[in-house]
Formats: sequence, structure tokens, C-alpha cells
Amino acid sequence: MAAMFSLILVLITLGSGLVWLLDHFYLAPKRQEKLAFASQQTSGDLPEEAQEKLVQEPWLVETSKSIFPVIAFVLILRSFLWEPFQIPSGSMMPTLLVGDFILVNKHEYGLRDPVFRYKFWDNNEPQRGDIVVFKYPKDPRIDYIKRVIGLPGDKVVYRNKQLFVQQKCEAGVSPCPELTAINSAKVNSGEFSQNGTPLLRLKEDLMGITHDTLINPRRSEPLRYYYQQQGRRTGEWVVPEGHYFVMGDNRDNSTDGRFWGFVPEENLVGQATGIWISFEFDRDSSSILPGWVPTGVRFNRIGGLQ
Repeated sequence: MAAMFSLILVLITLGSGLVWLLDHFYLAPKRQEKLAFASQQTSGDLPEEAQEKLVQEPWLVETSKSIFPVIAFVLILRSFLWEPFQIPSGSMMPTLLVGDFILVNKHEYGLRDPVFRYKFWDNNEPQRGDIVVFKYPKDPRIDYIKRVIGLPGDKVVYRNKQLFVQQKCEAGVSPCPELTAINSAKVNSGEFSQNGTPLLRLKEDLMGITHDTLINPRRSEPLRYYYQQQGRRTGEWVVPEGHYFVMGDNRDNSTDGRFWGFVPEENLVGQATGIWISFEFDRDSSSILPGWVPTGVRFNRIGGLQ
């Protein structure tokens, strides 16, 4: 859907821009020539109403000149600077909630054309702990949002709801980094729940990046569904070059890299940097309002992300 919208936006921008150029360099001069010829024929006594009719812009030209600056601005803003996204699920709770509208920095990881996604300008690379929006590897038509856990060359292990990361061993560096347990401390429980089960909220220290996660203490790990990397044990992955390993902060309610593998660099859309508005949709069964109508605004959630 996002890709189709980008294509439509590009086509409208190109179409209206071409009509504007055609009018500027060809049609408008032709209209002026007709006006000059008509004025000569009437010895300069051509009525003002007739003059206006001769130079009047066609509807298509007038509309194109009106919308082109606006559409071009939106295209540049959305494709190369910032794009708004809505959080549709709870996979990134408690960091992001359903109803949060976030801003995604489209130039942080380089610039791509909005249709074919060809990268024409390099910038920074994702860092461990970044919240990224990307094209779902199994269906690039869908945008996903998760947190970067493993960088290219890293080893990631997730067993018994404990995360381990071994950073890439750089050439010429000795000794190589060891497999490190990612520490987490209990914050509280009961603030969030899943199917009636209170979730445990933890503060995780991802090698210097602190953020909160949720786990369901009663839910066992679905090991049989984990992505099985060739030559590796279940729940253990080594990130290939040019790829990233991502997970949701809501660890027991997130379809992430544990289940489908790695995010190719070319699938990255941008870095989520802040919440610009947050709506709540809480309503009881007696409400007659459609489910998509907000019931309130969570002003306290507006701001940057961790």
C-alpha cells in the first residue's frame, strides 16, 4: 500500500510538473501570440473580456500549476526527509502503543528513490538499539517496525527468554568479544496484559542502550517456529553481512527475526525517532462509534523514543 501511494505521488508530481512546463514554454506563448494578433486585427480595441478569454489557462493547466508545488513538497518530504507511520499492533510495547503515530527519519540510513528504492546516497548505518522501519522480507509490500538487536557479523542467542549478543570479531582484533548476556531488571508487572495474563516489564541494557521490554512469564518459547539458520542451534543466529537482526520489545507477542530471519540492508525504510501524536481507542461494548474513531489523545506520549 505504501509503495503504491509512493508511485501515485510520483506520477502526479511528474504529470503536473510536465503540464506546467509545457504551458510555460509552449502554450502560454501561443496564447500571447493569439492575443497580439487579435489586438492587431481590432486596432487595439479588443474588449477586456475577450482578452481575458484568449489568455485564460485551460482547466488542466490551472489545476496542475496549483497542485504541483504542494505535491512536490509532500513527495520530497515523505520520500527523503520524514514520513509519518501509524503503529498498528502491540509488538513494540511498551515503547510504542497501538494508536501511536511516529515520525520516521528517511535520510538517516541513506536516500533511495521512492519507487524502485535504488540507493543513491549513503549516510549512517543502523546501530544496535535503533528502532527501524523496514520492508518485511517475506512480503515487501508491508512495513514492519522493530528494534535492531544484531549488527552484521554479530551472534545473537535467545534462550529461556534471555538475550545474548556476541559482537562481530573485527579483523586484527584480539581477543574477540565474548558472548554477553544482556542484563534486564524488573520494573513492574500488571501494567500490561495478554489474554488476561499480566506481563512482566523489564528494563533492558542492550550494551549501553536502555529500553523497556515485556515478557509473558506463563508463555513458553515457541522454539519449533524459530528460524533455523543452517549450521546453527535453534535460537542461535549469526547475522550475515549486509543484514540486521531485529526483535520487538514485546518479546512474546512479536513476529520478528526469531521467526523469519534477517532484514537486508536494502529493505530499510528509516529510523523511528519520535511520536508526534498518540490516540487511544478504549471503548466499552455499548459504544456506537466505529472502532477506528479515537476516544482520546495521549499527550503525555508525544516526544522522542528510546
